Amino acid sequence: MRRPVIAGNWKMHKFIADSVTTALALKPLVVNANHCEIVIAPVFTAIKSVADRLEGSNIRVAGQDCAPEQKHGAHTGEVAADMLRDAGASYVIVGHSERRQFYGETDSMVNRKVQAALAAELTPIVCVGETLAQRDAGLAERVVKGQIDGGLRDLTVSALERIIIAYEPVWAIGTGRTATPEQAQQMQAFIRRIIAERFGEEASQLLRILYGGSVKPDNIAGLMAQPDIDGALVGGASLEAETFAKIVHYNAA
Repeated sequence: MRRPVIAGNWKMHKFIADSVTTALALKPLVVNANHCEIVIAPVFTAIKSVADRLEGSNIRVAGQDCAPEQKHGAHTGEVAADMLRDAGASYVIVGHSERRQFYGETDSMVNRKVQAALAAELTPIVCVGETLAQRDAGLAERVVKGQIDGGLRDLTVSALERIIIAYEPVWAIGTGRTATPEQAQQMQAFIRRIIAERFGEEASQLLRILYGGSVKPDNIAGLMAQPDIDGALVGGASLEAETFAKIVHYNAA
């Protein structure tokens, strides 16, 4: 059984005090949520404060990005993966569509960041997904396959066991549009087939694949009912503790 993961990406929101307040508000709301892993990704400046306050709880902390370089040095503005680990993070989001779209992140760079995260003993959440133009042109599967091939290049089966993939259709991020559960399942199943071809069937069945794209309390249950959706990467709906807790409790009657 693949253990579901519900991860909240706070993006560039919340000062340190706001981040701590939200994390502490979330803590009692999900204290009995033993059915899934819970992850929140505050801004870099708040990671240590949030991680310290959540120590001993069932909520883990993620970085929203990391440097592709593993060796410390003259890389102004970058944060190394092992620095995130030192601050209290245990996960890191890599290759988010906003990094690709606005900051020129390539599949090669994503691969380097995955390698850096693994070396730092972080769990990388590797994001893949197509734009609306690519989907309309019938290129969705080709684009996603290329991102997987490039982003996971040179990885071993044992390394894959430490990785999570998040499928995030770019056209459904922050737009209010959501892929239907059937659309999401179709791509998630395709991703699992690609992984099976490259790493073997057993590895593909162990891999957790999240869905990200305007996930909300009213659509999470339908998404989680799909056989190849193993959790969610939540954006805006993770900024409020009560709303995010409802998503975490997707299995509530």
